Amino acid sequence: MKVVYEYSHLGGAEILKLRYPDCEQEIYDIIAEITAQRTKVSKEKTMRGRELYSPKDMNQQFHEAFAAKGYNELRDTYIITLPHSEVSIPGAFKQIDFVKDKVLVEVQFGKYAFMFYDMAKFQYFFNENKADVGIEIVPCHALHKQMSTGVSYGEQLVYDIERLKRHFPAVPVKVILIDAEE
Repeated sequence: MKVVYEYSHLGGAEILKLRYPDCEQEIYDIIAEITAQRTKVSKEKTMRGRELYSPKDMNQQFHEAFAAKGYNELRDTYIITLPHSEVSIPGAFKQIDFVKDKVLVEVQFGKYAFMFYDMAKFQYFFNENKADVGIEIVPCHALHKQMSTGVSYGEQLVYDIERLKRHFPAVPVKVILIDAEE
């Protein structure tokens, strides 16, 4: 796959480049080694029979590649309690797929809400002093059009972050938009 656009929020790209240059290079190397393949045949009414890029296949490749470079999952488990309530819900958690040092990486081929929730998870771990920067790897609009309906695209995420200014997320983030090599 190839990088087609990068966006730095609150110095995310600069922090990655200056403090974690090895992680930055590893992330680029991993993206370059992923091969998007049209292995999914659509059953959707508007695209029936069309061969599409498979998010499941790409996610599997990313998981294997990040694991091979020593990235691990980060998970915080806690009990949910509410102020002035007897409610107590054990076993809740926040989780990031790939972490090395204090660099958090999420690869998102899901609905837009999940991209935005990744920003909230970056914020959570940043507030817990378990992260210096979050990296969000997402499909660009051109790739999104060649995938199942429901998959979002990074241009929308960048557009929204720009309009929220410094308010959310209040954590350094680098958004990387990727596309398939043709």
